[in-house]
Amino acid sequence: MKKIVLSLIIGLGLLATSVNADSTKGQKLYTKKLKKACGFTGRVFATKHTQDEWDLIGVDGMAKEIRTMCPKVKNKALKLKYLKNYFDFVHDFASDSGNIPSC
Repeated sequence: MKKIVLSLIIGLGLLATSVNADSTKGQKLYTKKLKKACGFTGRVFATKHTQDEWDLIGVDGMAKEIRTMCPKVKNKALKLKYLKNYFDFVHDFASDSGNIPSC
């Protein structure tokens, strides 16, 4: 019985991680959907704020913040499914993270 419960927990954990947002996907989305409209690299974009500042902006404030930094961005690039990935990207590569994106 313990093995079944443990297997279910592990299986659900793996399923949950594949559904969550992803900073690598966010980086690719930035390059594809925002880079041209913003006019600067993902590194410049992500380092506009620290991780704490990005936390304050959160997923809910990402669209507004992107519009502030990139006024030419199109509405299609600001779908909720993208915003979650953008947030993970900028949070993981914020100015105080020590990480450098490749885009």
